[in-house]
Amino acid sequence: MAKKKIAVLVRDRKAEALRMSVGLTLADDEVHVYIMDDKIEPTEDISLNLETLNDLDCKLFSNNPGNPYTQMATGDIAKALLDYDAVIPY
Repeated sequence: MAKKKIAVLVRDRKAEALRMSVGLTLADDEVHVYIMDDKIEPTEDISLNLETLNDLDCKLFSNNPGNPYTQMATGDIAKALLDYDAVIPY
């Protein structure tokens, strides 16, 4: 079975979105995480999941310069989402 490209948009339920992103890696699909709008506040759950995603070489993007991830403008993110097999908003 071919690998799927999955994008997870992190907005409101940040801890849940990141936990789910980690879970999606179990199927050996390509998972990219887009942290939208807000600066992410590192709670214990969020920090653990971000560390795990980094360890798994998942790509992390953000449209907020306050986040230490690859920066992309919102319009560029919208265009990039067209290339995914699935987009999961949280």
